Amino acid sequence: MLLAAGNGVRLGLGEPKAFIEISGRTILSHALEPILNMREPVQIIVTVPPSYIPLAKEIARSTPGGSRSEIIAILGGPSRQASVHAALAQLSPSVEIVLIHDAARPLTPTRVFEAVAAEVRNTGFGVIPGLPVTDTIKKTDENGLILETVERSSLTSVQTPQGFPREHIEHAHSLTAHDFTDDAALVQEAGYKVAVLAGDEHAFKITTGGELRRAEQLVTNSQTLGLRVGTGMDVHQIDPHHPLWLAGLFWPDQAGLAGHSDGDVVCHAICDAMLAAAGLGDLGAMFGVDDPRLENAPGELFLRETLLLIHGEGFELGNVTVQLIGNHPKLGTRRKEAELLLSGILGSTVSITATTSDSLGFTGRGEGVAAIATALLHTKTPSDIRHSS
Repeated sequence: MLLAAGNGVRLGLGEPKAFIEISGRTILSHALEPILNMREPVQIIVTVPPSYIPLAKEIARSTPGGSRSEIIAILGGPSRQASVHAALAQLSPSVEIVLIHDAARPLTPTRVFEAVAAEVRNTGFGVIPGLPVTDTIKKTDENGLILETVERSSLTSVQTPQGFPREHIEHAHSLTAHDFTDDAALVQEAGYKVAVLAGDEHAFKITTGGELRRAEQLVTNSQTLGLRVGTGMDVHQIDPHHPLWLAGLFWPDQAGLAGHSDGDVVCHAICDAMLAAAGLGDLGAMFGVDDPRLENAPGELFLRETLLLIHGEGFELGNVTVQLIGNHPKLGTRRKEAELLLSGILGSTVSITATTSDSLGFTGRGEGVAAIATALLHTKTPSDIRHSS
């Protein structure tokens, strides 16, 4: 469960913390993405402030992977513990391990979630991530005078997600009405063991303006910056009994390409590259050759359908480059026409080059034509989504 019901008063930005943006995306979106990247299926329950449920649902759908995951947005409680209690009531019967995470720690890596879940499964008790305390700690009185230096070797600065067997966290919540600072304290009070494993420096909590700026800098300096790159390739055998469709254009008086659809290797390679970048598999997996509706289907159909699929996963297309490999047709005579057509279909720049293989291989012998494409995707930003209540 993802706790995003805090009001963010200390940030002083007039918006609940989870709905403040970091580099064009809300903190909630950043917090959801590493959870959606987990290898095992998860049920995600997000607790939000009053009247923010519709916006939270829209943000969840626009986060990469959000459209194909079970995400429930519910009203959070007046305290952290109350929000967890409300989320527990929404758990599916099949859930055995509960991870409780603060949306205010949006840069926590996926591997931390997976490590906590695995350790809970292996040990059968609660597990929380944490880092050793490296600063010298002083205990002071109410006037700020130092009373003593605290031995730091046994201290740990804990983070989230905190993970527990479902029965432990549910039983702990049924026993107490007191508020605890974290879930581990509540579970320990109920008599269950909780252990610490190595956390991550990127799992820091955003509470102050300085921490928000730190998160902004980390996201900005990230190598990925929400970008995904995919490569696709398609090959078709030359068949003089078929018309030639290539790069979305009809080429009269040219030998065509064999295939269940129109055999347009350029369009198909672009689709493969887009699907690969979005983590959706390949063209064959998404549009099987057994589908009679796709017999002789034009490449434009596959491009438009693939574009809808990546949009559904929260991605926008940046640009596409394609290299056509074969002896014919001579692409140069219609390159600009093809680039304009494909760019118009996809709403993004498409660049096409062509080469022969110097008489080497099946393309060099004139037996077939190949195309290799690279697609750049970027995550959609929900900055244009506004709370309308």
